[in-house]
Amino acid sequence: MAEDFAQVASPAPGRTGGTVEPLDGELVTRTGVTSSPPVLAYDGDCGFCQAAVDRIRAVAAPAMEAVPWQFLPEESTAPHVGRLDREVLLLRGSLVVAGGADALAGFVGSSPSRTSRTVAAVLGLPGVRTCARAVYRWVSRNRHRMPGSTAACAVPPRPS
Repeated sequence: MAEDFAQVASPAPGRTGGTVEPLDGELVTRTGVTSSPPVLAYDGDCGFCQAAVDRIRAVAAPAMEAVPWQFLPEESTAPHVGRLDREVLLLRGSLVVAGGADALAGFVGSSPSRTSRTVAAVLGLPGVRTCARAVYRWVSRNRHRMPGSTAACAVPPRPS
């Protein structure tokens, strides 16, 4: 699964289901539809989230871009604001490619480092993926208690 994200992050012509050629950081498909490369969208108001993304960048040096969702175009984020308040999302335009632990695995999997890609692949294994998702949900609910957090890190309660 994480290997799939590595291909999404840096597609090779002819290997991603109809990709013809890169065009200024975008992909042009055989149908002529242009899609942007995936971006990890995280909560820029959360100190813990920023610290986590910075740490992953320092250790894994992912090829994929990570941007606070508040800085992305509204047409990309508006449909997903409820999720973006609770989890990181891997976005391609306004399409959600993955969320939470799966999105982080995709981000790490875009690294040129074989070790980082292996970690991402392990996170995609069925039993490990289930555990990673549970740990991610717990961290997300408790991120306001984590080192580097601020009051803005608190996740609002889910609407009933």
